[in-house]
Amino acid sequence: MIGRLSGRLLSKQPPAIMVDVQGVGYEVDVSMNTFCELPALDAPVMLHIHMAVREDGHFLYGFLTESERAAFRQLIKISGIGARMALAVLSGLTVDELAAAIARQDVGCFTRIPGIGKKTAERLMLELKGKLDLVAGQGATRVAGQTTLSDPLQDTIDALVALGYNAKEAQGATKALPAGVSTTDAIRLALKQLSGLK
Repeated sequence: MIGRLSGRLLSKQPPAIMVDVQGVGYEVDVSMNTFCELPALDAPVMLHIHMAVREDGHFLYGFLTESERAAFRQLIKISGIGARMALAVLSGLTVDELAAAIARQDVGCFTRIPGIGKKTAERLMLELKGKLDLVAGQGATRVAGQTTLSDPLQDTIDALVALGYNAKEAQGATKALPAGVSTTDAIRLALKQLSGLK
């Protein structure tokens, strides 16, 4: 099993990236929280990996912090929460925000995420109660930096659609973005708008 990748960042097409490790390119899906903290292309990067083996292939999910990977692993243990939905949760909320939402039983915080209805949100909060206390609030070193892609707004729309928002929602969330905004900032702002955060 692959638990960590250290190499050079080859490409960033949200929510997927490619990391070159001694000449081998690994395709990795990441949360938008991790994506927004990635370094520029060709820079070194280290990711904590969760590897999923299924009949249709091997899939890698990467996180800049161990706490985010731990939260992802707790999420996918819940019936009805797959890897894509877990990434969507961790794209709209940091681990600390997720733990806080569970602690205050904030159903609305989860129902704003595509694919999560009230019943799923309630089950998610019930099954995660007390399980994120150890990982939330853990300081972790991130590799800082960002890169501006050729079309930040289109990349942002593509990222939001990949997370489960429909094209209309994604386009609406990008309309009010300031001119010249980078892809990472655009994704951050759009997710905040879609999740109703101030």
